[in-house]
Amino acid sequence: MIELDPAFAAGLPADVDPFDYIMQLDGELYRDVANRRTLRFEQQGRRYFLKAHYGVGWKEIFKNLLQLKLPVVGARNEWLAIQRLEQLGVETMTLVGHGQRGRNPATRQSFVITEALEETASLEDFCGAWEQDPPVTRAGILLKRELINRIAKISRIMHGNGINHRDYYICHFLLDVSGDVLAKPPDSLRLSLIDLHRVQLRRHTPERWIVKDVGGLYFSSMRIGLTRRDVYRFMIAYRGKPLRATLAEDARFWSRCRLRAYSLYHSFYHELPAAD
Repeated sequence: MIELDPAFAAGLPADVDPFDYIMQLDGELYRDVANRRTLRFEQQGRRYFLKAHYGVGWKEIFKNLLQLKLPVVGARNEWLAIQRLEQLGVETMTLVGHGQRGRNPATRQSFVITEALEETASLEDFCGAWEQDPPVTRAGILLKRELINRIAKISRIMHGNGINHRDYYICHFLLDVSGDVLAKPPDSLRLSLIDLHRVQLRRHTPERWIVKDVGGLYFSSMRIGLTRRDVYRFMIAYRGKPLRATLAEDARFWSRCRLRAYSLYHSFYHELPAAD
């Protein structure tokens, strides 16, 4: 099974099997592990990203199952996640093609191709200076508020529609930084969610997975100079209710998210974060 955008497919050589050709593509390598490659390549003057999976093997599948983890056995999960987020109006990668062959989950090969997100910066990099140099101009403050509200809205849409990310950190949000970001109307900014290969899709998202996402997001934001008011802004937008109400009605949830964030912080930095 293979599906390709017609314009992309037209640029492939006519005398080769498209699946074999795509699985053997070369380009700028971003990740190369035993069973998966991620690379950026160019075709007909346009840049794309390819994630190619070559089969995880039974050893990896059993290891994940014994650890009570759902193994990721191919690219199918990512293209389904892209399609679902697009349906919900969440900015993400633009799907160009995907394919899968083989019935055996241990040896199944698959791929997903997306358009390269050019002139972007991860929020981890873009916001990294805020701890030492926080936004003070009106444009900078409005930008920060927009990013917080936007991430809260994306999170709320995902979790309210049976989606959890499993690697939900600010480094997986890419901001379009073409032109002068501060000069743009805040609501015109493009913020895209990436790295979807471990996303889980259900009818309803269990709270423990929501806590994992929100806790990871909080942990990854602890060193960009967010204030307590910034955190409250996220809480209000995420729950869609006044601060007093969410602090009272959702106290257990927020406590679990905070505990998750602090645990991640301690595991990563071997210390506790400064009191907020």
